[in-house]
Amino acid sequence: MSDDDRGDRDGSGAGEFEDVEDSSDVEDGLLEEELRQAAAALDPVPEALRQLALDAYALYDLDARVAELTFDSLLDSLPVRGAGDVPRMLTFQVGELSVDVEVGGDGLMGQVLPPQPARIEVLSGPGPGAFLTADELGRFTGAPPPAGPFALRLHTDGDVVVTEWLRA
Repeated sequence: MSDDDRGDRDGSGAGEFEDVEDSSDVEDGLLEEELRQAAAALDPVPEALRQLALDAYALYDLDARVAELTFDSLLDSLPVRGAGDVPRMLTFQVGELSVDVEVGGDGLMGQVLPPQPARIEVLSGPGPGAFLTADELGRFTGAPPPAGPFALRLHTDGDVVVTEWLRA
C-alpha cells in the first residue's frame, strides 16, 4: 500500500491520526447535542431560574476589579453591652484602594481611601441602582441599602471597582 492510499501524503503517518481525531470530535459533538436535547425535554430549566441567571449576568462587569471584604463589624468585633441599633461597619479593599462603609437605619455613609472623587452605584438587582457621589475627600452618603443582597460599584479616575455582595 502506498503512502497516498493510507492518507499519509508527507510520509509522517500523521494523516491517519488526524482522521481518527476528527471522527472522535464529530461523535462527541453529536452525543453532546443528543444529551442537551434529552435534558431539555426531560428536565427543562424553569423560566424563573433562567431569568435570574440572565439578570445576574447583566450585573457582571468585565472591566471591574473586585474589592474584598476585609472587615465586617458583625463578624470581626465584640458586641457592646446595652448598645441598641449599632450601625454595621464594613471595609472593602482592592490593591491600594479601600472603601469604608457604615450601614445604619439612617442610611449609607462611607469614604473612599485614598481620598478621591468617585461615582458610586448601589447595586441590588438587574435594574439600575441608586447613584451616590463621593466628594474630593472620598466621602459619600445615601439612602439605606435594600433589604436583600447589595454591592457597590465605584467609578474612580479611570478605574471600576465592585465590592463583594452582602446583606445589610
